[in-house]
Amino acid sequence: MQAHTAIYTDNTSEKEAFAKKLLGGMAPRELSFLKGGRGAYFSNSTLSEFLDTEARYDRSGLYLEGRTLRSLSSGERKKALLGYLLAKEPDFLILDNLFDNLDPPSREALKEVLETQSRNILLIQFLSRSQDLLKCMKNKAFLSGDHIRDFPNYTPETQKTQSRRFSSALPPAPGASPSLPKVLIDFRKVNLSYGERPILSQIEWKMEKGDFWELRGPNGSGKTSLITMIIGDNPKAYGQELYLFGIRKGSGESVWDIKSKIGYFTPALTDRFRGNHTAEAMLISGLLDSVGLYVKPSDQQRTLAHSWLALLGLSDLARIQFRNLSEGHQRLLMCARAMIKHPPVLILDEPTAGLDEASAGLVISLVQKMAAESETAILFVSHRQEPGLKAPKVLELVPGKGGSKGIIHNFITP
Repeated sequence: MQAHTAIYTDNTSEKEAFAKKLLGGMAPRELSFLKGGRGAYFSNSTLSEFLDTEARYDRSGLYLEGRTLRSLSSGERKKALLGYLLAKEPDFLILDNLFDNLDPPSREALKEVLETQSRNILLIQFLSRSQDLLKCMKNKAFLSGDHIRDFPNYTPETQKTQSRRFSSALPPAPGASPSLPKVLIDFRKVNLSYGERPILSQIEWKMEKGDFWELRGPNGSGKTSLITMIIGDNPKAYGQELYLFGIRKGSGESVWDIKSKIGYFTPALTDRFRGNHTAEAMLISGLLDSVGLYVKPSDQQRTLAHSWLALLGLSDLARIQFRNLSEGHQRLLMCARAMIKHPPVLILDEPTAGLDEASAGLVISLVQKMAAESETAILFVSHRQEPGLKAPKVLELVPGKGGSKGIIHNFITP
């Protein structure tokens, strides 16, 4: 039955392996109508390849009108990749969780574009959340491992998010907390522009010890730029009234000095861990700020890692290769890795992107626990309104002609 096909996934689905089969002309019997066609693959891994190309050759190959791919927000990068792939006029296009990293208006606008494109190109949609389903989808199936089942009439089950699962106490910090001022991050009328394009305008915002903030704003509002100014990856932070851990940016501190005080996770980071690292090693590498573990860990480090694995309910997976874990388990481990030192600041950038409702619920439950049981200040970023997330403070970036303004909301949580 040749028609647009939605393939539901969970965090055990082997999407990339299945996509390679389709692109390589090895489609299963149910999707035999794809054989002989020229396909294209829209996914985070495809986007990562363009980012790697840009890092090596100073250009990505995408059409970005003078901007670099790295300077774009997550949502803007996705839009650029989609435009590039559609311009190649493939016979079919595989869309892997297309709407992650997009704000609601952008999602709706993109859905309209794809509904129009569906008249000319066959679409195969991988999705983990039912609300992302395109209206043009006629066939439905579920991807179990790298095989589909229940084609063409799969009915997705209603998934219940798990609001609470982690009952044991949060493992302690490996050492004494550094002596730092109460105000950890201080933006004082900070502005940011790329060329003649203003991004941030007069941002005034403070993060103090133990704060729990959510960062909101539509695509292109400057969320990614604000984060890179904090973690030391944006040279435009120099010369601004920006203070990190009591020191004005550009007054002599090193980037590594800043990074040592910040735990950071975004799903794109998992692509950097391609070696043969176990789940245990991945956690311990967070203590050493290394991409993987290349030294013999101490007994104390291993004990701490196993305390985290026990909290996550993953003790039985300690010796399993990280790359062989489900995506949901990988996310929990990477969030724990970013937190294992109890850094003064923890930044979680779209940690639930691409996850199904159940796994996203577990990540949110872990974040809530880390906020409640530590002195770490947390900044959480997501385009979705995740059930169970109860950040008492919100920094909302509101775009305007002169750049985004920062609006602060304070909520009282029970």
